[in-house]
Amino acid sequence: MGVGGGGGLIPMAMMVADEGTLKEPLDLVRLSLDEVIYVRMRGNRELRGKLHAYDQHLNIILGDVEETNLVKDPSGEEGGRGEAVKRKFEFLFVRGDGVILISPPLRGNV
Repeated sequence: MGVGGGGGLIPMAMMVADEGTLKEPLDLVRLSLDEVIYVRMRGNRELRGKLHAYDQHLNIILGDVEETNLVKDPSGEEGGRGEAVKRKFEFLFVRGDGVILISPPLRGNV
């Protein structure tokens, strides 16, 4: 089934109808298939990778992923930035309940 029907992950090949229309929030995710997106996760994690598939729960499959884990400043000072620990993955399944924000790629002139 599709995004609204409660089925599995949606591959890009199934998303050909109404390519440029936005009627529901998940349409923005649909239009980002096969593009590099930014995902903000719980626990100060950030992901950047190519969106291969997703479902209505925002479970997503990313390829060529760079994860940035923002580790707090060990001194505990306010305003301390801490350290960014980076890792790379060829593919990553992201469970939707940990997703805070998905940002599509920039389109057109900004």
